[in-house]
Amino acid sequence: MSSVADEVKRRRTFAIISHPDAGKSTMTEALALHARMISEAGAIHGKAGRKSTVSDWMEMEKARGISVSSTALQFNYTPAGWSDDDEPAVINLVDTPGHADFSEDTYRVLTAVDAAVMLIDAAKGLEPQTLKLFQVCRHRGIPVITVINKWDRPGQTPLELIDEISERIGLTPTPLYFPVGIAGDFRGLLDRRTGRYIHFTRTAGGAKIAPEEIMDAEAAAAREGDEWVAASEESALLTEMGQDHDQELFLAGETSPMIFSSAMLNFGVRQLLETLVELAPAPAGRTDLDGTVREPTDPFSAVVFKVQAGMDASHRDRLAYMRIVSGEFERGMVVTHAQTGKPFATKYAQAVFGRDRSTVDTAYPGDVVGLVNATALAPGDTLFNDPKVQFPPIPSFAPEHFSSLRATTADKYKQFRKGMDQLDSEGVVQVLRNDLRGDASPVLAAVGPMQFEVVTARLKSEFNVDTVIDPLGYTLARRTDAESADELNRQRGVEVFTRTDGALLALFSDKWRLQYIEKEHPDLTLEPLVATAD
Repeated sequence: MSSVADEVKRRRTFAIISHPDAGKSTMTEALALHARMISEAGAIHGKAGRKSTVSDWMEMEKARGISVSSTALQFNYTPAGWSDDDEPAVINLVDTPGHADFSEDTYRVLTAVDAAVMLIDAAKGLEPQTLKLFQVCRHRGIPVITVINKWDRPGQTPLELIDEISERIGLTPTPLYFPVGIAGDFRGLLDRRTGRYIHFTRTAGGAKIAPEEIMDAEAAAAREGDEWVAASEESALLTEMGQDHDQELFLAGETSPMIFSSAMLNFGVRQLLETLVELAPAPAGRTDLDGTVREPTDPFSAVVFKVQAGMDASHRDRLAYMRIVSGEFERGMVVTHAQTGKPFATKYAQAVFGRDRSTVDTAYPGDVVGLVNATALAPGDTLFNDPKVQFPPIPSFAPEHFSSLRATTADKYKQFRKGMDQLDSEGVVQVLRNDLRGDASPVLAAVGPMQFEVVTARLKSEFNVDTVIDPLGYTLARRTDAESADELNRQRGVEVFTRTDGALLALFSDKWRLQYIEKEHPDLTLEPLVATAD
């Protein structure tokens, strides 16, 4: 039987961060294909007849071609060159929402991973959502592997993209594989560490693993001519500039191994998997509220980072995703819920792959386990076995959009209230209340307006409640206290609410109203909320 330490060494837990439409869901599917988890890859924007990705299951996701929910995919992978006696690596890919409106959900996921893959569109380069999420990674000390995707389409040159990343975010790319063929004419990859050429062959619709042919530099030059010469010369230039991989600098967040790929064609996907196994860090210890590090080999502990309901219409269950921080998890074990001090039984523990589930009997640090019907758990909660530990809570993003919500008919109030309590506890949206508006018309606070659409869609599909959203004229929020609330409520363009976690939030019509009140009433408590990591 393997020890916890041995199991930790095998594990790599990561997330993919990207701007919408950079190919994140397609890459997720391609990785699962290469790990033999599925036999044929799908794509959100695939051709007619090509199935949709298994990691995107909500109707809204299918209709709009976006990722709204989070899913966790676990698979084994044996890199080329490993012997039959070697235990395979265990890959935990925590999929994240791709749309900017769901940044807060992605932020939670990034608290549960040890590395990130930054996926960049070859034509568009760094985009706003990618930049925002990269800053979260930098703030949390998460090392980043960069993948330039869509190299099968026209785009920028490799050196332009490398320069953009260096200049805009101060991260030095160190390409491990350099593309042979310009963007739009993707022929293969130059392995910069061996000098060999990896030539790819397309498959029908990109639904199967692309065959690879590996050859030495002489054979590559004979086959590709000027394209091989150009790639070799640019690779040599990078070496002269010191842009070769250095593991210590990568783990310190100063450099980023880079790969060029086409997730749609399954080019460069194996290389990404091998890079993750070779270079991404194994699970490490986590610091608790007291400043003590809980090491992976310590007794069991875990952090809940996501709660999701509505995944299975036939069961109406609620799934809490926990990232195991330390120790061995065994299904059925009774642990302690740090926030309440109460025991929590783990009888129903599952691994989740899109909508597919399987029972988990044991799991180790780095693994993500879904606990079914975990109504007492919320994002940021800690579970543990003695000795006691409690990890820092996951902060909420500063909301920028505000609307009131009400049921269209009074006879649905009980279902409406039940649905709102559930969505609030999942963190789908922040729910604000005050005495003036009452429970029948709570105020929803969101990072992006699409969160409101998710709320109304789920209330309809899961609770059979039709609702009406009324936008409010507020644009920003500040944390306040009870001593300041009365004066703030007397001000024009301000309203104070209580969030479900007990925090008092003052909503302002615009930044000028906030600046005026701060100037006229400097004694009032008005604290900025966490918006991003900076």
